[in-house]
Amino acid sequence: MVVEDNERIAGLLAKGLEEKGYEVTVAYDGRSGIKLAKQLDIDLLITDIILPKIDGIELCKKVRAFKPELPIIMLTALGTTDDKVEGFDAGADDYLVKPFEMKELLARVKALLKRSKARTSEAVEVLQYAGIKMNLNLQTVKREDKNIQLTPKEFNLLKFMLENPERVLSRTEIAEKVWDTHFDTGTNFIDVYINYLRRKVEKDFSGKLIHTKQGVGFILIKK
Repeated sequence: MVVEDNERIAGLLAKGLEEKGYEVTVAYDGRSGIKLAKQLDIDLLITDIILPKIDGIELCKKVRAFKPELPIIMLTALGTTDDKVEGFDAGADDYLVKPFEMKELLARVKALLKRSKARTSEAVEVLQYAGIKMNLNLQTVKREDKNIQLTPKEFNLLKFMLENPERVLSRTEIAEKVWDTHFDTGTNFIDVYINYLRRKVEKDFSGKLIHTKQGVGFILIKK
């Protein structure tokens, strides 16, 4: 994903990346960038620092909160050491000062994706949100360091919600992604499993996390 408010530059970046076989999504302001990063399964983020609504530094911090392993490259006309330190402190993996050659950006993209793939294959896969920690390798779940015992379907349901925090998930989408089936509107098994999950991840803890959006679906969000 590319986040760049200058449409001409955004178009050039998208074209250069697509010519090398990458699929590119473009956002033109920081707020839209954060929204798309939550919704889409992206492999790498390229963002300018000076953006409308939310700047690239704040965007980087917010994206890092829900996608901690996502490779991020910052593009900016600001090239001082302090600017670079601020970018890296916000969570950027790499930093390119404008103007730059497209081939240099492509080399950075390739290197970061390669490093990310190696890190993902070696690392223990953990999903985290609002005190919930799910270890995909060990198949364990904790909230605030307290073990939570889940059935396989409850585990898969929570996994799907942890992969999509702060996004409303419809019953149809949950049925297809968790149960691998098309939703039968005559049954309420999704609601039943949501209630099972609520009892286990919310009971004995302060604050609800799984909320119902009437007529739409469910959302994992800390309020």
